[in-house]
Amino acid sequence: MNTLTGIRVVSLSVNVPGPVAAAELRDLGAEVCKIEPPSGDPLAQFSQAWYNRLCADMTVLTCDLTTEAGMADLKRRLAHADLLLTASRPAALERLGLDWATLHKAFPRLCHVGITGYPPPHENQAGHDLTYQASQGTLQPPAMPRVLLADMAGAQQAVTTALALLMTRERYGKAGQAWVALADAAARLAVTLREEITTPGAILGDGLPTYNLYATRDGHIALAALEPHFHARLLQALQVTKTSRDDLAAFFQQQDNASSLAWAEEHDIPLAIVH
Repeated sequence: MNTLTGIRVVSLSVNVPGPVAAAELRDLGAEVCKIEPPSGDPLAQFSQAWYNRLCADMTVLTCDLTTEAGMADLKRRLAHADLLLTASRPAALERLGLDWATLHKAFPRLCHVGITGYPPPHENQAGHDLTYQASQGTLQPPAMPRVLLADMAGAQQAVTTALALLMTRERYGKAGQAWVALADAAARLAVTLREEITTPGAILGDGLPTYNLYATRDGHIALAALEPHFHARLLQALQVTKTSRDDLAAFFQQQDNASSLAWAEEHDIPLAIVH
């Protein structure tokens, strides 16, 4: 039996963080009903294949919550649900009559996880992954981010928060609400920058030759011989007593990606091809 077998989740969230969180709750055994606006989920336009995977084995309904019929349909679902997952700003939920006071009065066993952009007092400020990362220094203009770090971290935090609320309800009989701010998720991921561990020149920010990127004949590899035992294996494999950035650069420039990977696997050295 999965962890959340028997738990019913209603998700009103679209785009990335909410649907990813809903899919993880589904994977834990929850029964998920995803309610989309008439315009649909923008994620389906960005990546239909990913959208299909995230929504697999869910009930997906179209519902206009600005109408009485649409709201009545939602409330019928909430009457039998354990968790409501949203990704709208608090002011938007309040306009729909989905603020916590109203929800809790109507559905006392319902828990609510709300994904928003910023924590109080800026919970109604607009934002997206790009702006959250920009504020935390994880961008290097003009390059765009390769990963939606805040969105994906926020989705994980939403799942953890949902589990905590459901556990609290089962243990103490009291349903609760909690907000997950994506800006906070970005801040948590950027902690190594603030602590100057991954800043340029820092130990994990290109300051250590044995934890670095190197060019090969046909691309690049990532070498991560960080711990002393991996460092010792690297020196042994190179048949030297010490090494430098220039030494390692010269060595890998003579190799291609495949031979570098095979060499590292033979000597149990952390190394990966940069794709």
